[in-house]
Amino acid sequence: MKHNETTVRVRYKDTDQMGVAYYANYFVWFEVGRCEYLRGLGMSYRDLEQNEIFLPVIEAFCKYKSPARYDDLLRVVTRLNFLEDVKLGFYYEIFNLGKNTLLAKGETIHAFVNRKGKPIVLRKHNPFFWRIMKEKVLELKET
Repeated sequence: MKHNETTVRVRYKDTDQMGVAYYANYFVWFEVGRCEYLRGLGMSYRDLEQNEIFLPVIEAFCKYKSPARYDDLLRVVTRLNFLEDVKLGFYYEIFNLGKNTLLAKGETIHAFVNRKGKPIVLRKHNPFFWRIMKEKVLELKET
């Protein structure tokens, strides 16, 4: 799986009086994409946490191109951007599905930590999950 695509609809509560999506919602939609990406690998956030792997966001970036509006159907495309011993990064693009226009693109970087918030080396802590993620990064480099 080189990337994951999922759809979300802009809800009324996500917008301001002008019907434009509030800027912070893009990070919520990034999270939806990230969760679905991991689920597509066969491991949900719940599975990770049951294995004492937590992924706090340590950096986040979004470049806004065009506004999402109330009731728009959005396509969130998520890719694993990089994988290192103690962190990983995701890249996102959000499109208006009806118009097929790019609305925003961004990145998040996450640390691998245990329940106490201490960094862990994923390849040592959980070689199975490390191998799955590493295969995805190698797939991306081949394209």
